[in-house]
Amino acid sequence: MDADSRKEVVPSDRGAPPRRMAQSPLAPLPQAALPADGFDRGLHAALGRATSAISPSSLLLAYSDWLSHLALSPAKQMELVQKAYRKLHRYSLYVPHSLSEKEPPCIDPLEQDRRFSHPEWRQWPFNLIYQSFLLTQQWWYNATTEIRGVSQHHEEVVTFVTRQLLDIFSPSNFPNTNPEVLRKTVETGGQNLFNGWSNFVTDWERARAGRPPVGTEAFEVGTNLAITPGRVVFRNRLIELVQYSPSTETVHAEPVLIVPAWIMKYYILDLQPHNSMIKYLVDQGHTVFCISWKNPDAGDRDRGMEDYLRMGLMDALEAVGAIVPQRKVHAVGYCLGGTLLSIGAAALARDNDERLASMTLFAAQTDFTEPGELALFIDESQVTFLEDMMFDIGYLAAGQMAGAFQLLRSNDLIWSRLVHEYLMGERAPMNDLMAWNADSTRMPYRMHSQYLRRLFLGNDLAEGRYRVGGKPVALSDLSLPIFCVGTTSDHVAPWRSVYKVHLLADTDITFALTTGGHNAGIVCPPGTPRRSYQILQRPAGGKYMDPDAYLGSAEHREGSWWPEWQAWLEGLSGGRVAPPSLGAPDKGYNPLEAAPGTYVYLK
Repeated sequence: MDADSRKEVVPSDRGAPPRRMAQSPLAPLPQAALPADGFDRGLHAALGRATSAISPSSLLLAYSDWLSHLALSPAKQMELVQKAYRKLHRYSLYVPHSLSEKEPPCIDPLEQDRRFSHPEWRQWPFNLIYQSFLLTQQWWYNATTEIRGVSQHHEEVVTFVTRQLLDIFSPSNFPNTNPEVLRKTVETGGQNLFNGWSNFVTDWERARAGRPPVGTEAFEVGTNLAITPGRVVFRNRLIELVQYSPSTETVHAEPVLIVPAWIMKYYILDLQPHNSMIKYLVDQGHTVFCISWKNPDAGDRDRGMEDYLRMGLMDALEAVGAIVPQRKVHAVGYCLGGTLLSIGAAALARDNDERLASMTLFAAQTDFTEPGELALFIDESQVTFLEDMMFDIGYLAAGQMAGAFQLLRSNDLIWSRLVHEYLMGERAPMNDLMAWNADSTRMPYRMHSQYLRRLFLGNDLAEGRYRVGGKPVALSDLSLPIFCVGTTSDHVAPWRSVYKVHLLADTDITFALTTGGHNAGIVCPPGTPRRSYQILQRPAGGKYMDPDAYLGSAEHREGSWWPEWQAWLEGLSGGRVAPPSLGAPDKGYNPLEAAPGTYVYLK
């Protein structure tokens, strides 16, 4: 029987008990059937297209909470008046000495703020301009924080949105107040502005036509990206499973199964030969399998988390077990794929299924109480708004997700690009990771709604309420060793949130904290410059160490963490054997297309 044809009863995501409907002909219709419900969904979807998927109600609630409590806090108001006076006084003392570049500034930018790092910002009058901006920015931070009675979530939303609004008016964003742009304009006779306008028009036309950014043409999947040899050995309506060809005469006995996130194309782990994690593992003698998720469309709107678990992880695990029989599997999960793997591993442990030899998590959260700045976009109002937008078309479009991620790093991903490409007239060179990032994916309606409600809002996995096959799962059931990787600059899965796996699983955990962000910290092959990591093992039954204590105790090592992880995998493997065949035709797993398969090309 085709797995997709099986029907399943899905409980309400709201968690409310079912209501018995009256049999009277005058009984009210279920809410979803009311005509007004469809109208409201359509209205919200239209609003979402105009607001980049941000719920106006969510912003209104946050600012109302902040403003009403500030209005009832005269002492806080007086404190803000005093702070404004002190900043004005400090600025007035700085002005007479501002002609001297040796005069120290009255306020320094935050460590991560590189907008005013060029020496030309120390010259008059630009030093006065950027100093006044930073003082204003600091005052608004004081005005939006530490107001008694405001909920933490609303405070974070107000602070974040206010900072975004202020950043629009940063002096670095305007040619008349940016000394670097002015110098470039004089040197080129205005050619930079002409080039910048040309860059803007090109980008706008490509965005309108749905074409990828300039420079991505140099990177093509199957040509110079995702070229590690292998074959698709299994396919269903949600995944293709790729088995990679061995490059060594013998291989480690236990295979490796990689579960990437379906929010991204899998080949971030197989970019080019010099930075392909998959090729690195194959060259170290591992038999590697990797899931390639189908890019969902409107026809996949009703695929839920249970489908991704059953048709993704479990079907892949069945295939790996048939091709490499009688061997346990080293399972690896990245981002959402790591969260899914954690759920699946807990379900297997609950059912006394011992097919997994180990579990590795790359930047994957299992406890969502502190998910970082991404939580700014996730509350009941925002999730409902997203559900209505997805309901309209059956999925969450890639551009809507990309907008939220860009806002989290707006100075790096939006404003610095505006200055560099549109004011300076210079194109940033395209690289393989940027080209991969432009190869976007979608999220089906039902799955994304369940993911947001059950994990982000409900934190069901960490609190023992997440159900697989009708029964709850818990990471405390795990006894297999875990290797967990966090990255220092992760805005999607902050490392302190990833570290919470220590509170949920009482097993052997090796935690590596590497420099870099959510993607660049993971794609970190040996030889990558300016990379380092910390690593510490907590044995099964060991005492809990909080993240700050971890920072003080974990050993610092230079270079890539890949060899450390590979040695960990090797230590858990049972010796070398002859490579298995590609697929298992006698068991129904015929080798199909050559890697990278067909699903990776779906737009």
